[in-house]
Parts: sequence; C-alpha cells; structure tokens
Amino acid sequence: MTDHNRPFSEAEAEGLYRAIYERRDVRSQFLPEPIPDEVLARLLNAAHHAPSVGFMQPWDFVVIDSVEVRQQVLSIFERENQRAADNYSGERQQNYRSLKLQGILESPINLCITCDRSRGGTHVLGRNTIVETDLFSTCLAVQNLWLAARAEGIGVGWVSIIDQQQLADTLGLPEHVYPLAYLCLGYVSEFLDQPELQTKGWRSRLPLGDLVRRNGWDTRLEDGELLRCLSKENL
Repeated sequence: MTDHNRPFSEAEAEGLYRAIYERRDVRSQFLPEPIPDEVLARLLNAAHHAPSVGFMQPWDFVVIDSVEVRQQVLSIFERENQRAADNYSGERQQNYRSLKLQGILESPINLCITCDRSRGGTHVLGRNTIVETDLFSTCLAVQNLWLAARAEGIGVGWVSIIDQQQLADTLGLPEHVYPLAYLCLGYVSEFLDQPELQTKGWRSRLPLGDLVRRNGWDTRLEDGELLRCLSKENL
C-alpha cells in the first residue's frame, strides 16, 4: 500500500477532527503579529487543493494588507451593518448591535477569495445542469483554507455583511469575477471553546440527530445504532 493509499493514523485523524471542531469565526481575538509569507503560502496552497466540479478551479486570492483598502471595505461593512441592525427591534436589536462582526483593521491580513464565473469556458464538465457549482467549489476552497489556518494557529473571520458590488468595485474586479468570501486572517489570543454567537446567546447548535433522515425527507431516524451514535456526537 502506497503512502497516498493508506488510512490516516489515529493521531492524524484526531488532528483533522480537532481542526474541524475547534475552527471558529474570529472577530475579537486578533493579534497584530504578521503572518509569515511561507505560512500564508501554505494556507493558499491548501485552498487551491480544494475539489472543484470539472476541475475548473474557479478561485483567485486577493491578499489585502493595505490599510487604505481595508478602511474602504470597513466603510462598506458599516453601512450594511446599520441596515442589518434595522431588521431587528428591542432587545434583539440591542443584542445585535453589541456583537463584533468583523476584524477588518485588527487582523494583519484580509483575503478576498473570488470566483471566476468564466473559468473553464462555456461548457464545464459537470456544470451543465447546476450552474452554481462554480460558487459551491469556491466555498470548498474557503473551507480548506479555514481548516488549514486552524491547524497553523491562525484565526479566520468571514465578513458577510458587505455589499458585493461595492466590494468588487473597491478591489477592481472584472465583471465576471464574483467576490465570494471576504476573510480576516491573523494569529489570535485564544480560540473560543464555543462559537461566539452561541456564547452570546444568539443561536445554539442544533442537535445532529434531528437533522438526519433516511431515504427521503419525511422519514426521520427513530431508533437504531446510528441514532444512538448521532446522539453521542451531540455531547
């Protein structure tokens, strides 16, 4: 059995699952310490090895260390965040306004992962029916980078409260390139035990056993070893 074909060792598998379970959306814990170029290169290479439909690899990576550019992005966030706050009222709005939802200036590097919607040409294998597979593939690159970052002790925060067209204009993106994920990256003072929105009482993690069905939507798991295993995973 070649090295590429062997199963992961117990320690290797444990490291993978640890990265998955300990990954956090970081907003408040960034340190000013810069990310070395060789570490950033490893993260980008991990993202670049994500699976993609038709092997189209639709992603590009815009590394943003300019304070001026980040201030422009922060202004976009602040306008959209005000609009988002207006969706709530009373105590819920107060709770929303108390949340820190970005680390654009606090993190040493911002990264925009884009999706080139023309990559691969007019007919991409596997994309004939579901044209959004380029976007889905780029999301997998985001996840690869996020898990690799956790393994390197680097926090990542996804700034989703942002106008995509204004962001594209700020970064000078071509019309066919979509700014899929705007991320803040940096070493952190700590990784929280629980997701911050759960800690702050915004939402809780749903029980896994409630989310698994068998052979169709209307049949939930009601008994059996799988359900017992899923219940243990909720602990």
